[in-house]
Amino acid sequence: MRKEELEFFDVRRLPWVDLGAGLAEQVLAGDPASGHYTRLLRFEPGTVTDDTVVHDFWEEVWIVSGSIIDLRLQQEFRAGMYACRPPSMRHGPWRSPEGCVTFEVRYRLSGNEDSAA
Repeated sequence: MRKEELEFFDVRRLPWVDLGAGLAEQVLAGDPASGHYTRLLRFEPGTVTDDTVVHDFWEEVWIVSGSIIDLRLQQEFRAGMYACRPPSMRHGPWRSPEGCVTFEVRYRLSGNEDSAA
């Protein structure tokens, strides 16, 4: 993982980037070459996503505020909850009636670590 070296800074200075469909991200640190990054993801109130998501990287997610509902599982996840998703783990689609902000860390492992999941 080759993210930039950063000491404490005010993340409120970073821009929110509109991803469409009621979602926006604020990238805190990242490496475009590897795809490793840390971000905040914001679901606007009333957001509904369409797809179940599967990706080829590890993803750790902590819900900072609000809640999201996994429509496939019919389960609500609230502020303070955490998920660790290995590559190929299915999740979503999502609905967020009140809005939600998550803190996410995404990364790939080298060697055989990914296949252990």
